[in-house]
Amino acid sequence: MSAAVLVEPARADDVDAILALRAALEDWMEHAGVVQWPRGSLPRAAVEAQLAAGEWHVVRGGPGEVVGTLRLLWSDPDFWGEDTTPAVYVHGLMTARSRVGTGLGGALLDWAAARGRAAGVGLLRLDCRTTNPALRAIYEAHGFTAVGQRDFPTFSVTLLQKPLAGA
Repeated sequence: MSAAVLVEPARADDVDAILALRAALEDWMEHAGVVQWPRGSLPRAAVEAQLAAGEWHVVRGGPGEVVGTLRLLWSDPDFWGEDTTPAVYVHGLMTARSRVGTGLGGALLDWAAARGRAAGVGLLRLDCRTTNPALRAIYEAHGFTAVGQRDFPTFSVTLLQKPLAGA
């Protein structure tokens, strides 16, 4: 179990910080040869709409600083199809490079799992690009199992899930 962190709903004024964190990670990925999120692949309008829908949650490192994020969804037809299995879905999981090794990513996953258990769902689901085996290994080390693959015109993702005990 990861250390507890304060995760809170993102506010409208967090859009720039979310996009800055994403851009920093996209730059790092490109430099490191990691194929997950291409530069500029998350439009501002999408973040604004998702934030207005209450999907984005953040961890703050200080005033105006966002050091971790995730989107919490209760269905994910874009990646999981019309699967009606009760589940909670994570997208947009990001941690600042300054927080690598602190357990923040695991704490965000634990927080999402707790939301799922509280809602009575039995699965926590997410995905990662098939071109990112290191991220898949991290998720598997956190208890996720690959259960499928979804192919899109320009990329493919591995679908992963883990059961939520006590749900």
